[in-house]
Amino acid sequence: MQFLHNVPAPAKLNLFLHVTGRRADGYHLLQSAFMLIDWWDELHFDLRQDTQLLRHDLSTPLPALDLSLRAAQALQQASGTTKGALIRVKKNLPSEAGLGGGSSDAATTLLALNRLWGLNWPLSRLLPLGASLGADVPFFLGGRNAWVQGIGEELQAIDLPAARFVVLKPRLGLSTATIFQDPALVRDTQPATMDDFAAQPYAFGRNDLQAVAQRLCPEVSQSLRWLENQGLQPKMTGSGSAVFAKIEPSTVLSHPPEGWILQICSNLEVHPLHRWVSCDD
Repeated sequence: MQFLHNVPAPAKLNLFLHVTGRRADGYHLLQSAFMLIDWWDELHFDLRQDTQLLRHDLSTPLPALDLSLRAAQALQQASGTTKGALIRVKKNLPSEAGLGGGSSDAATTLLALNRLWGLNWPLSRLLPLGASLGADVPFFLGGRNAWVQGIGEELQAIDLPAARFVVLKPRLGLSTATIFQDPALVRDTQPATMDDFAAQPYAFGRNDLQAVAQRLCPEVSQSLRWLENQGLQPKMTGSGSAVFAKIEPSTVLSHPPEGWILQICSNLEVHPLHRWVSCDD
């Protein structure tokens, strides 16, 4: 195998996000439901017979050491392989949106290079590498919609009914670290149960980060109002600044303000690469 092209790295939506506490080490305790959607970055991987790891940006310029390159370096070092790769990234997902794009790129890189380099590592060996790169990476490696707890490391697969969503990203983005460091962040939401969520998965709960995000980035409030004016019930995903709402097949939307990104999506039952890694040791 010399290459893997058009490899998807899908986004996720947080159907709700509650902050239930904070550990002594500063990490926040969360509850959320992560849902995969059919909007993704596209990555291409070409095998190199030397150890070089190179990345070319096919659209939006990325930081010199983005998560896809960091993932490749981590897998190369952990495996001891003498092979390298050229990674080409076409970014379709906006950054600083709460969609998990960078984490998804990292997970796709681990899955693709595990195959391209002939490592054949099981999921259990990839998960620690993923966790070292970012809290959301193990979710994308696991490949299933999930009920999420702890600091993001406790994942339990869930089934969700098929649905359509509109995702709206204003021009400005938000830093996750800035949101979580804000003293006004609510950190004591009472824990929910999966039964509570399952009764109304697309109307359950709230995003505890949303109020802080709206104060720091007025465009989040504008985006929410824009969707509300379309007759929808929106909320923010992740740490923002993207917002989303469930829509019906008959829903007709007007054009968003200039510079904003609007995407109509369906949820995914499983990650497109879920068969690329074995769950057995």
